[in-house]
Formats: sequence, structure tokens, C-alpha cells
Amino acid sequence: QVRLVESGGGLVQPGGSLRLSCAASVSLFSIRAMGWYRQAPGKQRELVAVIGRLGSTNYADSVKGRFTISRDNAKRTVTLQMNSLKPEDTAGYYCVQGPTMATIESGSWGQGTQVTVSS
Repeated sequence: QVRLVESGGGLVQPGGSLRLSCAASVSLFSIRAMGWYRQAPGKQRELVAVIGRLGSTNYADSVKGRFTISRDNAKRTVTLQMNSLKPEDTAGYYCVQGPTMATIESGSWGQGTQVTVSS
């Protein structure tokens, strides 16, 4: 059974930084795509960033240049470094893993961690 545990959320002022981590208990982690989604109250869930098994990445336009996704296959972790945070980044952030970047939503999801950007 796949288990994804997120950590690192919290309250930060606009312009600040946060680092989210996701620890995955999944076999063959190194060949799975990993990613982060977010959902704000009253809004649809949206892709933030995904990383493929070979390290290729995709980002939402709204976070390009501010967020960086990375993975450590030895530790089975995926990290989202978030810089220059804006109030509109406030949301629940969810770690997800799936077979490929294109089919990642069909995989398993974590419980989420809250990120609040406010002064």
C-alpha cells in the first residue's frame, strides 16, 4: 500500500519561502512520477509541479521561476521549494505519485499540508 506523508506547510508572509517535503513508502519509487497539486477553498484543484523518473519537470505558469521541485530517489522523497510566495499561493498542497507525468493523477495522494501566505 502506498503512503505519502507531506510536511513543511505553515504560515508565511508574502515574499517569504517554504519548503514542502513528501516521504513516500512506495516500491519502485525511482520509476514513479511525483508531483504537487494544490486546492484553495472554493477553487478547483490545480497542478503545481511534477517531476518524472528521469528528472524532467513541468510547472504551472503561475509558479514558474518561484517554485522548484526535486526528488531524492535514495530517500524516496520529493521536495517543493517555494520562494517569493504570494497570497494567492495559499492552499492545501498535496503530494501525488503515479505511473507517469501524464497519468500521475491516477496514482496515490497524500493527506495534504496547508500553506497560508498572509501578512
